[in-house]
Amino acid sequence: MAAREQERELKFTPGPSFRAGDVVERLPGLRPGEPSTRTLHATYYDTADLRLARTGASLRWRDDQGWMVKLPAAGSEGGLLSRDEITVEGPAPVTGGGAPGGGGAVPAAALDLVHALVRSAPIDAVAKLVSVRNRVDLFDADDRKVAEMVDDEVSVLDGNHLLSRFREVEVELTKHAGADLADELVAALRAAGAGRPDPVPKIVRALGPRAAEPPDLGEPEKLDEASFPVDVLRAAIVRSTRRLVAHDPGVRTGHDMEDVHQARVATRRLRSDLRTFAVVVESAWNDALRDELKWLGDLLGAVRDTAVLLERLDRRLATLESADEEAGHRLLDGLHAKRDAARDALLAAMRGPRYLALLDRLHDAARRVPGPLDARDLGVEVADLVRPPWHKLRRAADALDDESPDPDLHHVRILAKRCRYAAEAVAPAIGKDAVRFAKQVAALQDVLGEHQDAVIAGQWLRQHASDAILQGGGEGAAAVAFVAGELAMLELAAADASRELWPEAWHLARAKRLRRWMRSGR
Repeated sequence: MAAREQERELKFTPGPSFRAGDVVERLPGLRPGEPSTRTLHATYYDTADLRLARTGASLRWRDDQGWMVKLPAAGSEGGLLSRDEITVEGPAPVTGGGAPGGGGAVPAAALDLVHALVRSAPIDAVAKLVSVRNRVDLFDADDRKVAEMVDDEVSVLDGNHLLSRFREVEVELTKHAGADLADELVAALRAAGAGRPDPVPKIVRALGPRAAEPPDLGEPEKLDEASFPVDVLRAAIVRSTRRLVAHDPGVRTGHDMEDVHQARVATRRLRSDLRTFAVVVESAWNDALRDELKWLGDLLGAVRDTAVLLERLDRRLATLESADEEAGHRLLDGLHAKRDAARDALLAAMRGPRYLALLDRLHDAARRVPGPLDARDLGVEVADLVRPPWHKLRRAADALDDESPDPDLHHVRILAKRCRYAAEAVAPAIGKDAVRFAKQVAALQDVLGEHQDAVIAGQWLRQHASDAILQGGGEGAAAVAFVAGELAMLELAAADASRELWPEAWHLARAKRLRRWMRSGR
């Protein structure tokens, strides 16, 4: 079992004259607790090329906390380092390391959380740290703990041999910390001689320059209108692969279904971008990668679609009479089981070699995209690549009318999504004009997405109302069928409302002024 919290902390590397007591004196609104001192022993694990440290993540065992994985969260803002802390159960390490999917010192649950970061590289102990920690808690006027300040003297060991030593001050904020407390603490610490905030993780400082090198997936390269299409595609691959990797641990823990959604969006964007840029990509390579992304996307979609349907029907159920609540929950029992089964299948796949191979291929693609020729000599401009998906969307949307069947509206939604993704892929090179166009197409996609969700929900409810009636079961089955009918009527009304809205959204999306950036566009 893993427990997840978000860590928000300030880090400093003070000089020898720094005293924690000077900080407390400069914070009259806070009361210090009783100071304490203890010695902590920690062993950090990573790959030989330090894939975890280079991404700002860490995997460690410490004698007071056990196993912990730290993953980058919201990043650093104003010196405040935010990371997700996940505590994992497991015995203390023994001599030796571990490998993803295997045994060794590191618990399988901890390895699972860093699977996407380390991929197929083995993990072993890379550093042993001994910290003499002086700690004082800070309390507000309501006697709530708002921060924990520690002053660490850290020794980095190789066996019994001392490699280096450094001092670090950390201030971790609790959930009770006010919005301005971080700024107040920074001012007090700097005035006391702690220096500027330095959000470098302890393990990176201990391992030295190699741990501070760029991660395998860095920031996408800067683009402009002169960028070649293959460079724009590679940047898009970097963005979406980073999104997939960032949400991989959340998919595994299941704490927030938004992680499944974001991972699915990443796979969809990757497939769409490879389709959009197909003219500058070697076709066999492109097709094979898109097939693997479809495999993963289908697994993610099975979980996401069922969860969306559950959330939607739960909201609808809350609007009905309380007398219908029990029958409503019985109606959704099967949907809960379907979601759980889909999640089990997804996790089994993500723990297998096929998923790791896909991650390796995406990392390779982020560095090099193979072209049929030298893609830089094809004479294709970036804006040209958005015109085909736009023309397909325009033809399909213009053919719709008030009586068009639901599948036709769904088809236009799919084309709108592809067109939007194409515009967003080139936007870093084109600029704000492409962003505005994509935003308006996204509005059309949203309206048609609501329509499709209502249609799917209505179809599911009609089917399960029929099943309840056919299966018999007396009054209980009749109550379930009645609730399904009530909910189905609400979904029919929602679908009809979306039909009323989409023509206006399409009118706004097809405005010529939004497409002036497309060369020779109409």
